[in-house]
Amino acid sequence: MTKGGERSAGGAVIIGTFVLFAPIMRSLLVFSLAVLLSACATQDDPSRIRQIAQEGALRVHPGLLGQPVPAELQTAAAAPVPAPAETSSMRMDEQGLRAQRSVYFDLNRAEIKADYASVLAAHGQYLARHPQSRVRVEGHADERGSPAYNQRLGLQRAQNVRATLLGHGVQAAQISVKSWGKAKPKLLGRNEEAWAENRRADIVYEKED
Repeated sequence: MTKGGERSAGGAVIIGTFVLFAPIMRSLLVFSLAVLLSACATQDDPSRIRQIAQEGALRVHPGLLGQPVPAELQTAAAAPVPAPAETSSMRMDEQGLRAQRSVYFDLNRAEIKADYASVLAAHGQYLARHPQSRVRVEGHADERGSPAYNQRLGLQRAQNVRATLLGHGVQAAQISVKSWGKAKPKLLGRNEEAWAENRRADIVYEKED
């Protein structure tokens, strides 16, 4: 046989072998793909995830581990927030303000200045909490002006203080007013210092709880 004939025979053998084993190779390829897809599906399936056991003092919320959440952990009732108690510092501030029992006025005026808002608020809040307490507001004026004018001015000053206290919840029966005009100076003298000291209204506690 010639060399050309040998090559033809050898090629025919190779082709025959390939045709014979081609179905087997296809079957192996299909099987390999099926195994690979099954492995991926197993990894993505949450039902196949192994649950983690919890041991020891430190425990993780079951919901974070894919486990059923007990009923007592599903809704937690919020603890009631207690109302803030009145602190001792607040009480001391009020006592300090109530120690100031005179309200001072400008010349020939009866309007209460903003400087005394906190003082009157402290007195008003105390009286509102202690309805058995009684105060008398006494109005004064300096020596300048007629006695009748100073009497009216002192009364107007006392009434304005009373009205402010009533605005803080004090009962009307707890407060009385009186005008002394220029009859009871706090500081004797004929100068601006004495006059400024005498233009005032005094809060006098008749009964203090």
